[in-house]
Amino acid sequence: MSKTTPLNATHRALGARMVDFGGYDMPVNYGSQIDEHHAVRDDAGMFDVSHMRVVDLDGEGARDFLAHALANDVARLGTPGKALYSCLLREDGGVLDDLIAYWRGGDRFRLVVNAGTADKDIAWLRTLADRTGARVDLAPRADLALVAVQGPNARAKLWRALPGSEAATASLAPFNAATFTRDRVEYFIARTGYTGEDGFEIALPATHVEALWTALIEAGVKPCGLGARDTLRLEAGMNLYGQDMDEAVSPLESGLGWTVDRRAPRDFVGRAALERAPAARTLVGLVLEDGGGILRAHQRVSTPKGDGEITSGTFSPTMQRSIALARVPVGVAPGDRVMVAVRDKTLAARVVKPPFVRNGKVLV
Repeated sequence: MSKTTPLNATHRALGARMVDFGGYDMPVNYGSQIDEHHAVRDDAGMFDVSHMRVVDLDGEGARDFLAHALANDVARLGTPGKALYSCLLREDGGVLDDLIAYWRGGDRFRLVVNAGTADKDIAWLRTLADRTGARVDLAPRADLALVAVQGPNARAKLWRALPGSEAATASLAPFNAATFTRDRVEYFIARTGYTGEDGFEIALPATHVEALWTALIEAGVKPCGLGARDTLRLEAGMNLYGQDMDEAVSPLESGLGWTVDRRAPRDFVGRAALERAPAARTLVGLVLEDGGGILRAHQRVSTPKGDGEITSGTFSPTMQRSIALARVPVGVAPGDRVMVAVRDKTLAARVVKPPFVRNGKVLV
């Protein structure tokens, strides 16, 4: 039986179409998925992302522990509230998960991990802590809910819905967070997102999330489901765990080499494996040039360097073209023309460098 978020009854009252996602009963749309997509690109939309898991990590060994556990370097977290995107790797370099780590000051950190991998992530982190003798405390925060408010007007509408939050967050740079307290309720507000638009992701007590959701609707923010979230993230060139990367693929073959920091001589999990096995494949963007089909996951991609495969594909509401991410042999480059097997057809596509769309602008 699927798990539910604290907003489950609210979604159903709004007429959402519900589906299973990562073991949770989640809204895929509230009516028109296309309208929800455009609301985020043009104005402001919001998503219940409470299926994601918040994990607080505290202790005097926390920073050194995360420097070993994560492929990106937490030494970059130099100011409280600063965020870092990273992969959590296996010893063989496979991607266990992608996550965001925040430094909350002192010996306190916060991780936000994916729903379907949360239990596995926490078990792996505890195994690493035991193995290394790290003095850290891992606390999954089942008491917290998460709401993402995204779009060019998202920040202004959150400030309207949550009086007093503007003073605490107006100066936040992207990938930074601040804690705001109102009526004895603590809101952890991060200027992050998964849509290619500006906005916030907010962690707050589950007991207060319905009130925030209602206030956001009253401020003119449109509820959006997983369908729009997927087309938005793909236009933004952002990976989805389980499709664009997983335990069988290294970050170097998933367009995530930039999250693997090997400049410092730290011994992070998976480093030796990555250095032993240079990438033979790379993740690229595709824009369909021929009509008569839609790019979808698992379609074969024929290139002059050999065959590859689409990992994620969709019809882009912003571009009015079909787009995809594809894993292809190293050497395939932006500007190349490739052929994609779409049902009983072979259609031409152009290789591009993601993102396809950012901040409402088409970039390819």
